[in-house]
Amino acid sequence: MPELAEFLAQFRPHFRQLRSFDTFCCYLTGLLSDHPNKNSDTIASIIPGTNEQQLNHLTTAMVCDHLDLNTQRVEAMFALQTEGHGCLIFDDTGFGKQGQNSVGVARQYSGTPGKVANCQVTVNCHYAERNFAFPVATRLYLPQQWCDDTERMKRAGMPPDTTFKTKAEIALSLLDYANSCGVGHSSVRADADYWDNPTFLNGLEERRERYVVAVRANFSVSMSRKGEVKRADELVEEMPLSQWRTISWREGSKAWLRAKFVAVRCFRVDGDSTRHKGWLIGQRAGRAQSGERKYFWSNFEAQTGLEVRVRGRKRQAFSPSAGSKASAFARSASAGSRMAEGRSNSGVDRHWSHQSFSPNAKLTK
Repeated sequence: MPELAEFLAQFRPHFRQLRSFDTFCCYLTGLLSDHPNKNSDTIASIIPGTNEQQLNHLTTAMVCDHLDLNTQRVEAMFALQTEGHGCLIFDDTGFGKQGQNSVGVARQYSGTPGKVANCQVTVNCHYAERNFAFPVATRLYLPQQWCDDTERMKRAGMPPDTTFKTKAEIALSLLDYANSCGVGHSSVRADADYWDNPTFLNGLEERRERYVVAVRANFSVSMSRKGEVKRADELVEEMPLSQWRTISWREGSKAWLRAKFVAVRCFRVDGDSTRHKGWLIGQRAGRAQSGERKYFWSNFEAQTGLEVRVRGRKRQAFSPSAGSKASAFARSASAGSRMAEGRSNSGVDRHWSHQSFSPNAKLTK
């Protein structure tokens, strides 16, 4: 794969030995293959020039500054010609795991299966624009019971000063990392499972980030600084039909995707009753359409048009090709994470650092 070799050549200085770099290239070639089960054993059997022992060493023991490696990858991707007004997308991904020894594994909710399951969960940050997308970074989420078990953390190779962080806190640290890498963006997008909590939203506003975040129906809002607190769905239902507008955001396989939207200038209400002004956006199916009602919160300026906020939110979908690219990280990671050999913290760091190159290699072809 000459395109892959050309792209990876710039990362050669991160590897102390040429053999390690060659193994890294073979590993990524295996991840890009169509084989249904991607691990050291299967990749060694289908990719010439490597073996299972070398691949295991790459994913569990090779010495490398993986943060520095990832930073160079992100900078290389953003240096490519882009439209320059993409968005950062935050989500989480769960990977089913058997047993209790893999770092971070626990019975916990994951949006991937949509239920509580025995799994590891990562928080992910992607960059996406109309026809270009790539993963920025990912971090493993450690449940509270892991952080409270000192002996278990030690066996997994976690640093002694590791403390519990919520998914929202991890997402904000990834945002800081993206900014430190110079990943310019116009706004932040996220879904409702975890990202509509005050920690995340207040953190975005402290960083002066513009955002459109999906929120749950029971998201607390109010029409004034002293007024009654209501649920998001209740306030949206009070809006007259005359204020709803049909907006299309992209052409689908059969027709333009469109829905009815309404925006309400109001306040979101934190648990401590602190109020923050912004936009509550409601979405419902249009005539002859089907689909559930959705709700979003945005801190865009008061003069920003509804079309700008809606189409900005729908940037996560864009065109079919960009949509597939935007989710490439999760799909690529899914290909190998369930069978990752590394159970320790360092093994997981290596695995995700290597895994993130796979969608980038696809995008540079």
